[in-house]
Amino acid sequence: MAATVLKSPAAVAMSIYVVRAFVQMREQLAANTVILKRLAEIDKTLLQHDHVLKSIWHKLQPLLQPLPNPPKRRIGFHTEDK
Repeated sequence: MAATVLKSPAAVAMSIYVVRAFVQMREQLAANTVILKRLAEIDKTLLQHDHVLKSIWHKLQPLLQPLPNPPKRRIGFHTEDK
């Protein structure tokens, strides 16, 4: 605190400037903490959604496979049932 030693208007102004800078830094850190907390919540939610989407994908996978070709019918009269 140069203002207490120098006792000049410039020193007082600089002391106030430094205090305001530290207050702004504290506010920025608090805001960053809130943002980081929210990002952690979003990340947790996305991981849960990722797990659910993987489960859905694995259940849909058999439905996405092409259907097997049906057996071709033989032309003509047949006595056997095939």
